[in-house]
Amino acid sequence: MRTNIKETKAYLVGGGIGNMAAASFMIRDGGIPGENITIYEALPVLGGVLDAAGNAESGYSLRGGRMLCADIYECMWSLMKTIPSLTDPNKSVYDETVEFNKVVKTDAHARIINKNRAVPDLSSLGLSMHNRFELLRLLETSEEKLGNDRITDWLSPELLESNFWYMWITSFAFEPWHSAVEFKRYMHRFLKQFTQIATMGGISRTVYNEYDSIVRPLEAWLVEKGVKILKGHMVTDLNLDFDDEDGKWAVNKIEYVVEGKTETIPISKNDLVFFQNGSMGDATSIGSMTSPPKRLTKKDSKGWVLWEKLAKGRPEFGNPAVFNSSIPESNWESFIVTLKDPVFFDKMEELTGNKHGTGALVTFKDSNWLLSVVLKHQRRYPQQPDGVQVFWGYSLRPDRIGDFVSKSMTDCNGQDILKEICGHLRFDMDEVFSKANCIPCKMPYITSMFMPRTNTDRPLPVPKNSRNLAFVSQFVEIPHDTVFTVEYSVRAAQMAVYELLDIELEIPPITRHDKNLKVNLEAALRTLKN
Repeated sequence: MRTNIKETKAYLVGGGIGNMAAASFMIRDGGIPGENITIYEALPVLGGVLDAAGNAESGYSLRGGRMLCADIYECMWSLMKTIPSLTDPNKSVYDETVEFNKVVKTDAHARIINKNRAVPDLSSLGLSMHNRFELLRLLETSEEKLGNDRITDWLSPELLESNFWYMWITSFAFEPWHSAVEFKRYMHRFLKQFTQIATMGGISRTVYNEYDSIVRPLEAWLVEKGVKILKGHMVTDLNLDFDDEDGKWAVNKIEYVVEGKTETIPISKNDLVFFQNGSMGDATSIGSMTSPPKRLTKKDSKGWVLWEKLAKGRPEFGNPAVFNSSIPESNWESFIVTLKDPVFFDKMEELTGNKHGTGALVTFKDSNWLLSVVLKHQRRYPQQPDGVQVFWGYSLRPDRIGDFVSKSMTDCNGQDILKEICGHLRFDMDEVFSKANCIPCKMPYITSMFMPRTNTDRPLPVPKNSRNLAFVSQFVEIPHDTVFTVEYSVRAAQMAVYELLDIELEIPPITRHDKNLKVNLEAALRTLKN
């Protein structure tokens, strides 16, 4: 542990869950006074893509939903055990979530819909013997050998039409052109899901959306501890010095813009800087019932600029171009629907056999857009009135022409999306959506962390040539762990804090279900079932 910890100041660039967790670990485990920590966030809210907003009248908005696994997300749950719930300060966020999931249990009966009918028996994953050997070969191949290969370099077109593939990719948002390494990591990390991929029985949900259930309690705790949270402050530069003696870089100045004015802050040798490099939520655009979301790129919101600037000439700081250079391969579109009558929920519960909150993603296998919807437990927003319901959905292939709407999803407004949903379900539009408000959301870089890469394209949380700069995001390298999870950002934060503050406490190890004999046997039997 550092000896001058009370004098250490920490400057956190970006207000996503990673830096919020970093600030928490600094206080809880590092002993840094809260008032010595400052978070700079360009947006008016914290949480990054863990967001939620709106109201019953104008419609709710939500970019995405997270599947939280109670038996693996080790660092996240360890942190949430120490954060009080906003609904009951005598309970932690973790305790509140566990109690909720004992009452509302996930047991999906209709994971896949095909031609308006629930696929009756998903106990078979639809894998041939050849497909099983393909998966086994991929699982046993080293990451070094996989390199920057794509999934299609290892899996056949036949496997990509199986029940397993459709359930797996819509659960975790993979595409065939994504990284074989990331797919392999998911297979190892979530091997237990083989036994319950059809029912999603191992998935935990928060009481409300993740912004209200995780971000807000964490922000309240940080504020109580004295952390300075500066919203509307966009950091534009981190000035670095290079020490020839030890060959390390150190941040000596931060430059940011607030209300159009540029300000600078000097950074001493004893201070720390944590930077959320890259942005899976960059260039997000929101549409409405009458207008599609705008087509934005990184030029419109500048979420990648600072990482690109830092990485130029410094290979240890990563290679952002690998992740942000192909929007068609990293984008998808989500939507959230606000309803003021129960007809849609009633008809979906009849079709699927699941009451809201007990099912999981319902995927329309025959959809050109590869649409999925989920009816989570109501209410999803703390102030959501009685009689108002919301459901969320997304498309992995929004650039394709719809089956019932003759244009791509990216060109559709909310009304068009509702029409497409009704077409697949054979529901009457006027009956189920007469009082509906659908808000679409376009996310160009949402799966950019899945792009094929080598093991040097992502920086370590604390690069070996950095003295006081840490990287905390979905775009750092953590061996064996899986990106596109809340856990990944929280683990990166804990690793960086412990290293820079010389904290000798143990970081919760990654749960390796692939090393568990029982799990391996159950998964093998599940895979072999025809």
